[in-house]
Amino acid sequence: MGRGDFDYERRGQGYARVRRTDPRIAALVHTALGSARTVLNVGAGAGSYEPTDRHVVALEPSAAMRAQRLVKAVAVLNGVAEHLPFDDKAFDASMATLTVHQWPEVEVGLREMLRVTRGPVVVLTFDGDALDRFWLNDYVPELIEAERRRYPALNAISEALGGGAMISSVSVASDCLDGFTEAFFARPEAFLDTAVRRSQSAWGFVENGVEARFVAQLRHDLDSGAWDERYGALRRQQTFEGALRLIVHSQVG
Repeated sequence: MGRGDFDYERRGQGYARVRRTDPRIAALVHTALGSARTVLNVGAGAGSYEPTDRHVVALEPSAAMRAQRLVKAVAVLNGVAEHLPFDDKAFDASMATLTVHQWPEVEVGLREMLRVTRGPVVVLTFDGDALDRFWLNDYVPELIEAERRRYPALNAISEALGGGAMISSVSVASDCLDGFTEAFFARPEAFLDTAVRRSQSAWGFVENGVEARFVAQLRHDLDSGAWDERYGALRRQQTFEGALRLIVHSQVG
C-alpha cells in the first residue's frame, strides 16, 4: 500500500520549521477532543496540534517527518491510516490534522479511526470547493485545481465516519503560525520564500515552470504595488474565512 501522494522523504526536510502549531486552531482541535485522556494522532507528521496534557500515540509513515518531531515524549509509530495496529475502541479520541488528502484510501483510513476510537474522531482538512476564495487562485489556478482534486469531499468524510458529523468553518488569523497557503492571505511576501513553498505539498502537483512563473509575477506585483492595489485590504484584515474546516464525529461508548 502506498504511503501517500507526496514524497516527504525527499521533499519534507525542514517542514516542521514552517508548519508549526497555531494556538487558535489547536484550541479548536483540543476542545473537539472533549475529555479524552488517550488520543491517537493519525498521519501525525511532525506532531503539530497534538495536545500536551493527554496521553498521545502518533502514527506517521514518513521517517523524515518522524525525525522532525520536537516532542520526544509522545510514542510515534511507523504506520498508515488504512491499517491501524490497535484493538477496537483502544483510544478515547482520535485526530487527523491536514493529512486525509494524503491517504491512498481515505474511507478505509477513516473507518479504521472509527474502529479504534471510543469517543470523538476529529479531522482538520480543507474544503476543495472553497479553495478559490483565496487570492492565490488569481495567480496560480493550476495549484488550486490540483488541491481541489486532492481533498476529499466533506460529506464523504462524514459518511465514512458513519454520517452526521459536525462540520465547522475555521477562521485563519493574519499571523497564523501554521504555514499552509491560506495562512499567508495577508502576507504575500512569504510566498517568495522557497522554504515556505517547500513546506506546502501543493507545489509538488503543478507542472514544471508554473511555480517559477508565479514567483516572478508575484514579485513584480509586490514591487509595482499591483498586489496591494487589488488585495491590500487583506493586510488590515484580522482573519480570513477560507477553506479550512473542522469535522467532528461524536460517539458514545
